[in-house]
Amino acid sequence: MANTLALESEDIRKTFGHFIALSGLTLSVKRGEFLTLFGRNGAGKTTFLKIAATLVRPTHGKLRIEGIDIHQEPERVRRHIGFLSHNTYLYRDLNPVENLRFFGRLYGMPDSEDRIQKLLERVGLERRASDPTRAFSRGLHQRLGLARVMLHDPSVMLLDEPYTGLDANAVEMLNQMLDEAVAQGKTVVLTTHDLEQGLRAATRAAIIDRGKIVFAGDAKDPGIREAYGQYVRMGVPR
Repeated sequence: MANTLALESEDIRKTFGHFIALSGLTLSVKRGEFLTLFGRNGAGKTTFLKIAATLVRPTHGKLRIEGIDIHQEPERVRRHIGFLSHNTYLYRDLNPVENLRFFGRLYGMPDSEDRIQKLLERVGLERRASDPTRAFSRGLHQRLGLARVMLHDPSVMLLDEPYTGLDANAVEMLNQMLDEAVAQGKTVVLTTHDLEQGLRAATRAAIIDRGKIVFAGDAKDPGIREAYGQYVRMGVPR
């Protein structure tokens, strides 16, 4: 079964001092699935994606990407994932071409110039290719961050609130790129607070609350809306 899974976590826990961010999160995502994770601020969504992206080490538990243990072979795992978060990991004094060229070298891409140009056109930044990134708005940072995510053609895309700061045109562009990625068989795990946007193309949906999965099912399951109202919009009675 493991060879059909793009992501598999077992009892993932993470504490920061006395704060419990994840309290035993178990989740499986099949290859080619589009899973949207919902949850309030502080529910554990970002922590979970950072662990999956090998940026944060779990306190307990195991997680595999494409069957590869993230603890045992983090470098190998990184070749398979593209991660976008509020921190776009871009260098502000470099322009878009220089940023992508740098990341291309990190991924061992000997000749990435053609791909860089195509990606900049795809995200609508070809006319800003020579401008330093520090001059970019939040939305333009997100566009370039998305190009960085796609640069090495990852099989698993981890996107943490990717719609933040995007205008309507950029949202449409992002949705088109996600649709294309899924059509190519890529796996997408996305977090968002926006129920309708999150369910737009998802095949599955899950809700995290207090560091655990409290709902998981088909994205068309009407139960997701009830659970969203309970755990995300209204919150859990204390």
